[in-house]
Amino acid sequence: MSYVKSLRGKESGVDYPIEPRTICDSDFGPVEVTYDYEAMKGKVTRESIEAGPLSLWRYRDLLPIENEPRAGLQSGWTPLVKADRLAKHLGVKELYIKDDSANYPSFSYKDRVVAVAVTKAFEFGFDTVGCASTGNLAHSVSAHAAAAGLKACVMVPHDLEAGKMVGMNVFGPRVVRIEGNYDDVNRLCSQIADKYNWAIVNVNLRPFYTEGAKTHGFEIAEQMGWKLPKHTVVPVAGGTILPKIWKGYQEFIELGLVEDNKPAMYGAQAEGCNPIVTALEEEAELFRPQKPNTIAKSIAIGNPADGYYVLKNIRESGGYGASASDPEILEAIKLLAEHEGIFTEPAGGTTMACAIKLIKSGRIPKDEPICVCITGNGLKTLEAMDGQFPESRAIPAKMADFDQLIQETSQTKEPAHV
Repeated sequence: MSYVKSLRGKESGVDYPIEPRTICDSDFGPVEVTYDYEAMKGKVTRESIEAGPLSLWRYRDLLPIENEPRAGLQSGWTPLVKADRLAKHLGVKELYIKDDSANYPSFSYKDRVVAVAVTKAFEFGFDTVGCASTGNLAHSVSAHAAAAGLKACVMVPHDLEAGKMVGMNVFGPRVVRIEGNYDDVNRLCSQIADKYNWAIVNVNLRPFYTEGAKTHGFEIAEQMGWKLPKHTVVPVAGGTILPKIWKGYQEFIELGLVEDNKPAMYGAQAEGCNPIVTALEEEAELFRPQKPNTIAKSIAIGNPADGYYVLKNIRESGGYGASASDPEILEAIKLLAEHEGIFTEPAGGTTMACAIKLIKSGRIPKDEPICVCITGNGLKTLEAMDGQFPESRAIPAKMADFDQLIQETSQTKEPAHV
């Protein structure tokens, strides 16, 4: 049974049927999926969710599909790591890492949104899916389309990391590199969706695609024992995930699945692309688009489509934002890896670095539960770590040489890098 009611203009309140639609005809604002929460009460419960599969589809009643899921059957239900070693290092009482670098099959949170969008593409009768992407989304669309038997055409900026290019090409999609940045790619994709009648997941399927991001927040709450963290730090690129984690928290509160502890949301951006954080710092109602220049390419979106709602939700929640320089991002990647064994991409390093700044500044109290959302895997962006570690010296396969090496390096601070 589906609890979906309609697509509704987020500002106008005008309802539309469930169809491939991005904007409201009345005010050209975005549309969003609405649900019948009254009908859910007493039926969508902790027990009903816990009886579901160990994937994002355990939250199916809160997702906009009508039939059986067609993609992402193993996506989601990623680890929530209680990061005690890192918490001790930072001097905080309770720290969690929601680790979507382990998401299946493409090692980023994008597998959540694509699983929903590809299922919806089947329901609408599309035979081709695509996307405008900074890398992780194209990787995920390519993988899910291959598994589902759909054709795929993914559009990306011309200068993506090699790991991400290989990661998408191996699944056999049509890959189109566009000269320019993500915002240039996204503009072109809006025209492509109309002309070719393709399901561009983050364009003409965007209202359904974004709903998949709620499952990141649902899992945080369930894995914390049906509680919400007091503070959640989230990377901001196009602005999909933060408002949807917030929506997911509010839906759980509405259904009585968690207590309303007034959770606060915090946005993390790179200093080389921080339109949302700049607007927060300037107390501006709207953000000004920027031209990105950062190693955190997966969140290098200077004109975030849902940026207005990121600002709105951060302010409604009583949260804030921070931005991190490229060197701070790299140091945070290493800090997270060395303390918790999690290797994230620069977007994750950005989130970690910003969380540290927010804690040190007092914006986030040290004695309240904090969750940091890691959304991508560092193995896809190895170039970012070039020059960060000393080259290991090769030695002969003799015990004497090993003993000598250990003796030489035993005084160093970094025993792992010998």
